[in-house]
Amino acid sequence: MLKDIAKRWNGQLGVEGISLDIPEGSFTALLGPSGCGKSTTLRLLAGLELADEGAILIDGKDVTTSAASDRNLSMVFQSYALFPHLSVAENVVFGLKVRRVPKQERQEKLHRALEITGLLGYENRKPGELSGGQRQRVALARAIVAGQRLCLMDEPLSNLDAKLRNSVRKDIKKLQRDLGITVIYVTHDQTEAMSMADIVVLMKDGHIQQVGTPNDLYSNPNNTFVAEFVGAPPMALIESSVLGGFGEDKTIGIRAENIQIVPKGEGRMSCIVNESEFLGAETLIGLDHEGSRGLCVLKPGLSMVAEGSEININFRDEHLHVFDAAGHRLVR
Repeated sequence: MLKDIAKRWNGQLGVEGISLDIPEGSFTALLGPSGCGKSTTLRLLAGLELADEGAILIDGKDVTTSAASDRNLSMVFQSYALFPHLSVAENVVFGLKVRRVPKQERQEKLHRALEITGLLGYENRKPGELSGGQRQRVALARAIVAGQRLCLMDEPLSNLDAKLRNSVRKDIKKLQRDLGITVIYVTHDQTEAMSMADIVVLMKDGHIQQVGTPNDLYSNPNNTFVAEFVGAPPMALIESSVLGGFGEDKTIGIRAENIQIVPKGEGRMSCIVNESEFLGAETLIGLDHEGSRGLCVLKPGLSMVAEGSEININFRDEHLHVFDAAGHRLVR
């Protein structure tokens, strides 16, 4: 649990007013653009940085000023942080040897961790003989043998290619579920956060913008930042003056899947096509209309429309999201 945590460097804001209650056994993702404070929050929780204000509690114990080694947690970093001269097995049990864990116990934990991560048979290989995905699995195995109930992960997949990211993402989620551990996972990739996490914490400029399930953030964004950050494609935003009937200085949000192309003269808006992008299962058709941004339509299969074409679109009021002049969501 974090209570009103703040951290600054030379007067410059890192994070401020960070309060989080993370349920035991959950998978929580700290999501946001670069510089939003997500890694700072993780480092504060880990004890790698000390907070200027607020309190940090783990299992009900105040660890705000405790050393990282006293916080009963494990970490998996963006860099694999493996010793190149040690074998897979030696890397995995290194921490156990430092703590003088008996050899028999080390071997039992090593076997279980390698079995869980699919690394049995790789015990004697050096990190240089492994792929990127295998190296990250070694780092995960090292976290498993630590036996801690809380595991912090700082962008562990960012060094992997797209195919490996997808594979290791599934490994991490299965690992968390099978072991029943609490994972706090930092990422700038909303696909990772939305597909893996039970709870997403979206941050911007050192502050939390919204906390909720992936569906909460997608379907009921607190503000226009959340609306545009979560979702692929992001929510389109339209000035209320374009649609009418919503009052002045409002912003109206609509998701691409809730927009339909209709015959000319039958739609609520007339738009110009600025691109058509075939994605395999669907086609993304980008649209221009004065007073809007991010406007697009998703059509199933191959549905290319010539750039510069004029089309009409329609949507229902029940699918619209209304935000005030400051960008905050208005309940309708």
